[in-house]
Amino acid sequence: MKIQELHLNYGIVEEMLTAFIRNEIRKFGFNSVVLGLSGGIDSAVVAEIAVRALGPDNVLGLMMPYQSSSPESLQDADLMIRRLGIRAEKLSITPVVDAFFTSVPEDHRLRRGNIMARTRMVFLYDISARDGRLVAGTSNKTELLLGYGTMFGDMASAVNPLGDLYKTQVRGLARHLGIPSPIIDKAPSADLWEGQSDEEDLGFSYEEVDLLLYMMLERRMDKAAIIAEGVAEPFYDRVRKMVVRNQYKRMMPVIAKISGRTPGIDFRYARDWQEVK
Repeated sequence: MKIQELHLNYGIVEEMLTAFIRNEIRKFGFNSVVLGLSGGIDSAVVAEIAVRALGPDNVLGLMMPYQSSSPESLQDADLMIRRLGIRAEKLSITPVVDAFFTSVPEDHRLRRGNIMARTRMVFLYDISARDGRLVAGTSNKTELLLGYGTMFGDMASAVNPLGDLYKTQVRGLARHLGIPSPIIDKAPSADLWEGQSDEEDLGFSYEEVDLLLYMMLERRMDKAAIIAEGVAEPFYDRVRKMVVRNQYKRMMPVIAKISGRTPGIDFRYARDWQEVK
């Protein structure tokens, strides 16, 4: 199999996601969104789609650098702000994060990264409460499947337009939308520490893992068939373990069922509110 099999009709994807954002935001009585604008491709695509759905006046980009954040990330975020004509604010997370870091050793990168991601989400939800905006998420399908994200951090949101698009598909959509090439072509990074790179952290490229995930999920191929396609068995085993182990990150908290109408199990839909008036 080749990575081209993952390619989509991005014109249709654009229409679907534009309608998704417009409908999901407005059906609960909201008109606007706030999102973390990191300078990366995922947040750039979400900002672009949100503007096309809601208009620039209804999209707020929040830049949340730490003291060691890459200056290039802020420059690329500013590039999208100027391109889209949206409102933007910059709030440093350094004072809040450093207060936590006093009790977290420097070599505990996972803990420190989680603190930074969750601090940024605290800021986003504070702006959401201040302005009456919903938080738009930027986690893509690859990240969600692999668990490459922080619960109640970068994985938190009210709406997520990218959650069913693999990273390589997000790149294809970005090219279709005309996102500036410096944002598309740079190495993906959560910018949690100096020089951090997604693919270095993971130990494989997004193209490699997207093709494997596509065979596992969309094609529903078993292990033998995937190995026959040339995928190394240790790579298959590692990725499958990541997908299975991180299922808890893709779920709402599990609620013990006691009554006949349990939130998230039997009481799930907007129409249910009509029944309890």
